[in-house]
Amino acid sequence: MKKWFTGTAIVVWLLLCGLFGSTVLAGDVAIMKVHFEQQGDSWNVNTTLRHADTGWSHYADAWRVVDEKGKVLGARTLYHPHEKEQPVTRNLRDLRIPADTVIVFIEAHDKLHGWSKQRVRVDLRKARGKRFEVRR
Repeated sequence: MKKWFTGTAIVVWLLLCGLFGSTVLAGDVAIMKVHFEQQGDSWNVNTTLRHADTGWSHYADAWRVVDEKGKVLGARTLYHPHEKEQPVTRNLRDLRIPADTVIVFIEAHDKLHGWSKQRVRVDLRKARGKRFEVRR
């Protein structure tokens, strides 16, 4: 009897993972890569996101650039789901970053789960790093 219960519990757990696992996995937006290009006193930023958009109630709907203190320097809104366009890349033009700011972060948002815990740290002094590229 004990073995049957253990086996049944495992089967039930696996079934639940199959039913609800995709929702959990679709939760956070993945920031795939970021490209900063300086244009005079401002920056153009391209950000590529991946998210398992499932319609209007659950899709990646924004990303932003913040400084080390969390001040939002600029944001890009995504106005509709991209269910068939993954990953999706969008730009933010004419972003003003203070001259003394050398570290910024890209953060991504989805309508259901809010701001993702994953961020990309960008060192504007470097030409490239983990998931980012900078062109001056």
